[in-house]
Amino acid sequence: MTWERQLTDFKPGDELTPLEPVDLDKIQSFADLLEAMEKTSFSGRQLGKAFKILTECFTDKDTLVVMTLSGAMTVAKQGLIIGDLIDRGCVDILISTGALLTHGLIEGMGIKHYQCSSADDSAFFKKGYNRIYDTIELENSLLDLEAMLGDYLEELIPAIDGKTPPAGSADFCRRFGLLMGELFPNDSNILTSAARKNVPVYIPAFTDCEMGVDLAVRYIYKTNGFQSDPFINGMVLPYNPFVDLMDFSHRIYRHKGKLAIFTIGGGVPRNWGQQVAPLIDIMSQQGFPMEPCFFSRGVRICPEPAHWGGLSGCTYKEGVSWGKFIPESKGGKYAEIHADATTVLPLLIKAVFEKME
Repeated sequence: MTWERQLTDFKPGDELTPLEPVDLDKIQSFADLLEAMEKTSFSGRQLGKAFKILTECFTDKDTLVVMTLSGAMTVAKQGLIIGDLIDRGCVDILISTGALLTHGLIEGMGIKHYQCSSADDSAFFKKGYNRIYDTIELENSLLDLEAMLGDYLEELIPAIDGKTPPAGSADFCRRFGLLMGELFPNDSNILTSAARKNVPVYIPAFTDCEMGVDLAVRYIYKTNGFQSDPFINGMVLPYNPFVDLMDFSHRIYRHKGKLAIFTIGGGVPRNWGQQVAPLIDIMSQQGFPMEPCFFSRGVRICPEPAHWGGLSGCTYKEGVSWGKFIPESKGGKYAEIHADATTVLPLLIKAVFEKME
């Protein structure tokens, strides 16, 4: 049997889209650049697609945008960009690691992070220098935040009184954001922007950060003082993560327009945000009168390739099989940029803001 190749010229019916070279002489703005990159290849094309998708999502009042954050984005000085997205009404719900918000709160207190030119970690430990890749967070800065948490513990977690029902991380973040706005009116941080715009902020892995640990220590001290073994009585902070789950799911389910997710990195925030669709599906299977719920728009910036299995929530195509996303053949629009977000996010958001103005 002979395998023959039929050679033919391009025909419009074949649905092939011609590419175009980037002509820098025609580029007058960030928006111009990203529009041109959509007609190129590889990550450049994905960045161009992300620009178009985010512009659509941010300007369409019918689209609810969930932003998820992981990685040391605030240490990397990207916090103002995230705050700007909230202030401009581009983000409706925020899901983050606690560490990222902790570092952002320290910055919001007017405290600096520092460049690191060497990596003598043993010497850093003795000096109280906590290294985050090429950046230093001073241990004294974390202690300053811990002291402030202790000063306002009852205000931040009212359930400590033993009468108020325990709340989740979104209630804590709202209270802390408003408090930071009062204490540091000349500085900005993500939680203050979110509290002022009534954007809920969820921390699914609340105990996996300095802030969560600080709260636990302060609560143990307040309740039992200093003990030889503070764990012996099993003191538990009055906190209920299922309040977050139900509140987030309710916000997603009651929205009848498009659902979009904008993800920086991966981690628990990304998968927790996407898990709402399978939750509703399981409830439906168990007999609850629930309608299916899917994301139909998505942009992800993460350097991890799919074959390492480290995407923490799978590619959007894979997510279709889990009932999290509408397939592109049914109208879904997605872009996945394999890059370090600190090199891509400023360019991408600057271009989107230019297009929106």
